[in-house]
Amino acid sequence: MPRQTRATEQARGGERSGQSASTVERAADVLVLFAEAGSRTLGVTEIADALGLSKPAVHRILTSLRSRGLLRLDEETRRYALGLTAMRLGLAYLDHIDVRRLAAPDLVALSGQTRETATLSVRAGAQRVYVDQVTPDREVIMSVSLGVPFPLHAGASSKAFLAFLPGPEIDECLAAGRLSRLTDRTVVDRDALRAELAAIRRRGYARSFAERQSGAASVAAPVFDHHGVPAAVVSVCGPVERFRGEAEACAEALLAVTGRLSALMGHVTDPS
Repeated sequence: MPRQTRATEQARGGERSGQSASTVERAADVLVLFAEAGSRTLGVTEIADALGLSKPAVHRILTSLRSRGLLRLDEETRRYALGLTAMRLGLAYLDHIDVRRLAAPDLVALSGQTRETATLSVRAGAQRVYVDQVTPDREVIMSVSLGVPFPLHAGASSKAFLAFLPGPEIDECLAAGRLSRLTDRTVVDRDALRAELAAIRRRGYARSFAERQSGAASVAAPVFDHHGVPAAVVSVCGPVERFRGEAEACAEALLAVTGRLSALMGHVTDPS
């Protein structure tokens, strides 16, 4: 009998463990649903239908999540939304993001895929600086100077920042004195530059052929943060004559990388 009792207790313990795991998974599914839903609020029926759960089960999960501040209930509409604790968790995640560390493996992969130099830039006021680069294993390559500031109007990485800044910030950058000409291909006419920035926004990435440095060409795209503004810019660059035939393929590989990094930074793409 004692053996049977212990066996029964172990079996019941296993059942409770399995039930607890299942409950945790369902609660996690509910939270993920709020993160993915097109609407900011969800009702019990919507949640039950989306997850294939009964309404009583959904009620129990919602009650538990509410008690910890992960969800909140609008008493008038009886609809649920993410709560303050969920926001704190999100902010804690964002606070620990190091974009240079986050992007490092992708720079290695991007350089390997394109066989050109992959770089990472961050903004410093009205300028930007390279903070990392990975060069390919080939005889003729382009390399950049880390930590040196460059203006935001010249070169692909700079224009990738400038094009996706809020309108007032773009105006401020373009209004600040005369635009410097770094090479004979640098665009310094403000109307022409605004037209190009609009084209960059439509295309999703910037191009440069000897605009910042003679003999160099590049494509660059922003890594967006959770506010939808550029947290960094990734570029692929190479010698201008060789790069002309590679630019389109490099841009395709680049956008795959920046899309992934933007998602990790908390950016949600507008479906429209």
